[in-house]
Amino acid sequence: MTADARALLDELRVRAAARAASASQALDELVHDRQGSNDDDEHDPEGVPLSSEWSRLSALQDDAAARLRQVDDALVRLDAGAYGVCTACGRPIPPARLEVRPFAEHCVACAERLGR
Repeated sequence: MTADARALLDELRVRAAARAASASQALDELVHDRQGSNDDDEHDPEGVPLSSEWSRLSALQDDAAARLRQVDDALVRLDAGAYGVCTACGRPIPPARLEVRPFAEHCVACAERLGR
């Protein structure tokens, strides 16, 4: 299981890092393209307002960064021999949960109790 978990987490990390880099690049391009512009795009019926696009890209970047942290934390637990063990109660995390959420840090009962 450890080798399979490592391969899956490594793949998830690559994808999350790529998503984070892509969102960051898109946000940087938006800032660059709008630099020095005084356009009032909030009232432009033809396009997406700058604030909406900024919010969308920021949310994508935040989501990708959060996923990257979750995967990195799971890799640390794997290296420490604690992967698949609930960080709240110490019981095993069911394999079915780890299939769906390979970076899960809580068993189902604790996740429900904690609202995660």
